[in-house]
Amino acid sequence: MQHFSRIRNFMLELDRGRGPGAVYRGGELISGRVVLDITKGLKVRALAVCARGLATAHWLESKSIGMNTVYSDYTAYETYLRRRQSLIRDNGDVTVLQAGRHEFPFTFQLPETLATSFEGKHGSVRYWVKAKLHRPWSSVKRAKKEFTVIEPIDINTPALLAPQAGAKEKLARAWYCNRGLVSVSAKIDRKGYTPGEVIPIFAEIDNCTTRTVVPKAAIIQTQTFIARGNKKQKKSVVASIVGDSIAAGKREVWHGRALKIPPVGPSILQCRIIHVEYALKVCIDIPGTSKLLLELPLVIGTIPLHPFGSRTSSISSQYSVNVDWLRLGITEQPEAPPDYSSVVSGEESTEILSPPCQDESCSIPEGPFFAYIQEFRFRPPPLYSEVDPNPPPDNSIRPRCMTC
Repeated sequence: MQHFSRIRNFMLELDRGRGPGAVYRGGELISGRVVLDITKGLKVRALAVCARGLATAHWLESKSIGMNTVYSDYTAYETYLRRRQSLIRDNGDVTVLQAGRHEFPFTFQLPETLATSFEGKHGSVRYWVKAKLHRPWSSVKRAKKEFTVIEPIDINTPALLAPQAGAKEKLARAWYCNRGLVSVSAKIDRKGYTPGEVIPIFAEIDNCTTRTVVPKAAIIQTQTFIARGNKKQKKSVVASIVGDSIAAGKREVWHGRALKIPPVGPSILQCRIIHVEYALKVCIDIPGTSKLLLELPLVIGTIPLHPFGSRTSSISSQYSVNVDWLRLGITEQPEAPPDYSSVVSGEESTEILSPPCQDESCSIPEGPFFAYIQEFRFRPPPLYSEVDPNPPPDNSIRPRCMTC
């Protein structure tokens, strides 16, 4: 008890921050100091500090066998960081420290690849620094300091800027009677988002049943824990919206319905035993039958969208959702070459200058709408000739549209 009374304070300090605000990423240096404040001279055998990073997955499963209950333990570990540094080496001698405050600095190099810190129901990813003070004829004195690691996920990549779309339909039945078909098609601008952003949802819901249906949308977080070849999952709703009821035989269109992402942890995809994934689910509640679910994958990143980064996404993907946006959103109107209509037949001019067909019977073109404008802008005129080899009839010449 004499040694404990001599130690006024024994703790760890990190240079980057006091408390949980110390945040690091792979490849950085983590530095700090061990602080030992004593009231009297103290004999010390050794002082060491270690840095650890560990992913853990654990859960129990039970099953009844006769009158007994058998429990199965599923546990898995994955080590990301294990470093140790001696501040006072144990060489067989005793070091005497005088009364007062003593600081012992340390530095560790973090590995390049780490998993983001995480706390889940059946597992966690944790990082900490621990100091151990060894004294003669006394128990080991310990101090611990946790820190946070956030591995960057940049959503400004082609894979995460790619639009996500899907469609699904379901036949509503009740007591073996066909109640009609419900279909939904939905699209979002990209796959990658960051917390605080708003996801505009474009969707069309056709209710061809005899019942009123209710559309909903939600962001679902799925935590997957893996141990001994088995998996344990936990799903939770982190944000949701409810649309207006759709009467029988009616259609509902969402023109960018907003769903804001709350403060949630980023996706964890590289850890071997713990995965954290997100998805946008569009759900249609159909009375008397199971729900219609359409799922679009999401990745929650840490590096937000750069200015004008959305322009790297395909214009054709936006065209497929809202045709009116294309007609009003392209502000630059290309000018035709002089007297272009005089050397192009009316039929060919219609084919080049007309925008894609917008009737329901016409299919939406595969390529981007901008390609049509580029074709009109850069296509060279036919070879010049004094006499048109294929003169069109007088009544077939189409007047030039000055608004095209």
